[in-house]
Amino acid sequence: MVKKNKVLASIVAATLVAGTFVGCGGTTATSNNAKEITVWSHLKEKEITELTKVAEKWGSEKGVKVNVVDDKGEMQAYIQAANSSKGPDILFGVPNDNLGTFQKAGLLSEVPSGFIDESKYTSKQVIDSVTIEGKKYAVPLAAETSALFYNKDKVSEVPKTMEEVVELGKKVGFEYDVTDLYRSYGFLASQGSYIFKNNNGTVDSNDIGLGNEGAIKGYQFIQDLIVKDKLMSQDITDDIAKADFQSGKSAFYISGPWDIEAFKDSGINFGIAPMPTLGGKTVSTLMGVQTAFVSSKSPNQDLSWELMKYLMENSDDLMIKQGNRIPVSKAGIESDAFKAAGNMDVFAKQLEVATAMPNIPEIQTTWTPVKNNIISLISGSMDSKETAKQIVDQIKEGIKQQK
Repeated sequence: MVKKNKVLASIVAATLVAGTFVGCGGTTATSNNAKEITVWSHLKEKEITELTKVAEKWGSEKGVKVNVVDDKGEMQAYIQAANSSKGPDILFGVPNDNLGTFQKAGLLSEVPSGFIDESKYTSKQVIDSVTIEGKKYAVPLAAETSALFYNKDKVSEVPKTMEEVVELGKKVGFEYDVTDLYRSYGFLASQGSYIFKNNNGTVDSNDIGLGNEGAIKGYQFIQDLIVKDKLMSQDITDDIAKADFQSGKSAFYISGPWDIEAFKDSGINFGIAPMPTLGGKTVSTLMGVQTAFVSSKSPNQDLSWELMKYLMENSDDLMIKQGNRIPVSKAGIESDAFKAAGNMDVFAKQLEVATAMPNIPEIQTTWTPVKNNIISLISGSMDSKETAKQIVDQIKEGIKQQK
């Protein structure tokens, strides 16, 4: 899941000990003469198993030893590992909101000219997600967003509006982690809010939209869910909301494709629908894009890009089947694997109206202020206007500290 791997604002100052890198990364990159490539992967274990087979097939054909490592370390580890020459040649499966921090640290190789054929991808936003200041620093692999899960045994017809979800939810239950910007963003965006202004692909961190009139309306909707409509408790978390949906206590839940496998295993009779409208307006959820890049510190640049191309062309199926991820390539969306996945097409439809997460370093200053202030909002200790102001003030302060 995208949000699990958020890089902290203090990432550049990370001071992890070298021993961490051995546990996280295993074999280090070597010289071109050694013909050995190391890939750190942040995908799920099942995906990594299949990715290893793909990488080793390429390696056997090329006479190159490929080490695919399940990197369970925090994202901060990459910066120090790369700077100490103990990092990988390729990092595979990195959420796009981390790219700006890595690029600022000088650790991303620019994607070679012509390497990405933009016409083969599902949207310009996918390309924008790996583009910083007009240059591409990673390749897009797959996408995620959130949608509305519902219990088919309790809901005969899926509501078309959030207003209807709220009213029906009073009878059958509606819960989700309202403090999570990733899940709540759509309710802000539908009213005219945004995180940072996107000017034709250039993200302006000086223009923060989380305090405008649209944001205030969105915060009010979120507060009403708890304070007025009493749909969930003030201490709601994703673990609570997910458990209540899985047990049948709640009939509506907002989340992403990462929860599909658990719900299938639980036996719950569930469906997924695109997000209903709010106030008659489209709910534009956040799009997270899983990416891969070549380390600027890798001594194996040509080999790494050659392997990257092979992995790009042969990883759609494994990420669909083993990771419940949405392809970003047109070929992936049209593949038999995707068509057979079930429910996944709903997320692809939601992605058509989703907004790509900003990939500039300043995005890391947003998650905590939003969470903390929404906690105060739903406790009733602040109103929506105060919440908006506090969030923007704290983001501005966080950006100052980054400089």
